[in-house]
Amino acid sequence: MDLRQAERLISDLLGGRISQAEAVAALSRLPAAELPDATIDLDRRRRCGFPEVVFGESKSVPTLLGIFERLLAAGQPVLATRISVDKGAAIVREFPAARYSELARTIRIEPEGSPLPAKVGKVAIVTAGTSDIPVAEEVRETADWMGAHTDLIVDVGVAGPQRLLAQLPRIITADAVVVVAGMEAALASVVGGHVPCPVIAVPTSIGYGANFGGLAALLGMLNSCAANVTVVNIDAGFKGGFVAGLIARRAGIGSGE
Repeated sequence: MDLRQAERLISDLLGGRISQAEAVAALSRLPAAELPDATIDLDRRRRCGFPEVVFGESKSVPTLLGIFERLLAAGQPVLATRISVDKGAAIVREFPAARYSELARTIRIEPEGSPLPAKVGKVAIVTAGTSDIPVAEEVRETADWMGAHTDLIVDVGVAGPQRLLAQLPRIITADAVVVVAGMEAALASVVGGHVPCPVIAVPTSIGYGANFGGLAALLGMLNSCAANVTVVNIDAGFKGGFVAGLIARRAGIGSGE
């Protein structure tokens, strides 16, 4: 719904030409924005709490720019994932206020003059190894964009269990924990056995041949005996961060933060 449509709807409501129920019904049918090669769901924030997130890996720069312009025109913040360095540089040239993370391969843009959401809840992000950090950064960028506090704890895999024990005071205070691990991915179960909150396990494609590009890590996490562990797809930092962000924000709001 653009500004003119909103003004017309308000005018009709105040002028008695439509009822309140009709106005609510019109708002519930907010149209999608049609672009030449994309259809943007501008109603998702109302339905689901957050705007549509853009998967940028196979989209051209002109397509991404068009999507971003339409989201920002509707007053909605932008988060795009899997943005290459070249695409990121081109986007920042067009949107100087954009925040590009080369490590996470994400780009974020806030509507001009729009206040950032107050931070509520906490997501702890734990990596088994240093090689898992790029996926963990995608987790962090996503949860931060959603307005959750984040705490990244790296390189505490099961090969050196004393490292995890030293970091437990930071982890157990979280509303949700995201464990990012490749190889055999045993860290998710170990963390799950120490914390009183949901653990979202993100398997990564890090590992040698029998890791099968992350399949071994995925199967290991799916077979976790820790009851509070759930699993997302291989290298799916965005999905892990989004689920954790939802949990943390609801927990934070519910506790009156």
